Amino acid sequence: MLKVDDIHEIYVDESGTSDGIPVLFVHSGPGSGCEFDSRCFFNPEKYRIILFDQRGAGRSTPHYELENNQTSDLIADMERIREFLGVEKWILSGGGWGSTLSLVYAQAYPSRTLGLVLRGIFLGRREDINWCYQKGASLFFPDHWEDFVAPIAAADRNDFPEAYHQLMTGPNELARMGAAKSWSSWEAHCSTLHPNQRLIKHFTNPHRALARCKVGTHYFRNDCFLENNQIIANAGVLKDIPGIIVHGRFDLVCPMENAHILHQAWPNSQLYIVREAGHSATEPALIDALIRAGRNMSLRFEVEFDV
Repeated sequence: MLKVDDIHEIYVDESGTSDGIPVLFVHSGPGSGCEFDSRCFFNPEKYRIILFDQRGAGRSTPHYELENNQTSDLIADMERIREFLGVEKWILSGGGWGSTLSLVYAQAYPSRTLGLVLRGIFLGRREDINWCYQKGASLFFPDHWEDFVAPIAAADRNDFPEAYHQLMTGPNELARMGAAKSWSSWEAHCSTLHPNQRLIKHFTNPHRALARCKVGTHYFRNDCFLENNQIIANAGVLKDIPGIIVHGRFDLVCPMENAHILHQAWPNSQLYIVREAGHSATEPALIDALIRAGRNMSLRFEVEFDV
């Protein structure tokens, strides 16, 4: 547990090879915490694998705390972890919101970033938020969308992140839990090409669902605390950083156009389009592509790190 301010302590762990290629896994969400398979995309004989749960998420404390919890705080925490562990430079790997934070960190600290392995690109723009939580994915999952909108009064349905946030910060404990499960169930159903009951159960676990909804709506109602189109506008900073972008062809949480736009703005990147996958890193085709991406990225640095 690493204390990062007067309020927050964040969970950090390491595995793999202590003198291997350092890689920081940046989880999705916001508010999710690391998953059951977060470290398994990296060969432990090649990599020094570093995981952390972001503020308010997973095993970090206080649980789902919103104070001092903005994008700039999370980027600062990532840099604190690097300094605390004595890492000079590292690879960053993340999907969805984790890809957002990895890109923002790399743009803030390019000299500390060896490379990026990203999945399911989320650029944090208002249009990206609206696609999943207002209108877009809803056209493909009208049945699950009906369940998603049910907790929200008809008059409040013009801004679902705001409406859900009001429920999550209200006094009614049953309403908070119901909202959290509806929010997380929607995300789980959208995330895979084929229904995945294990993932749905995992997302809707009460501890995880409360943080996903409360922290997630906090970020989304504030446009992820980013400037408009910030990542693409600053893509030139990435010119000397190698990257591998892995994106499911049928990703309905983060449409593939996001990956295409990023790849065009970042010539030093490779784009792996995975035909038989949606968004979730639990899908077999994406697992295969991510392991391959991790292996290919390690080949760039194995001489330097003697692994």
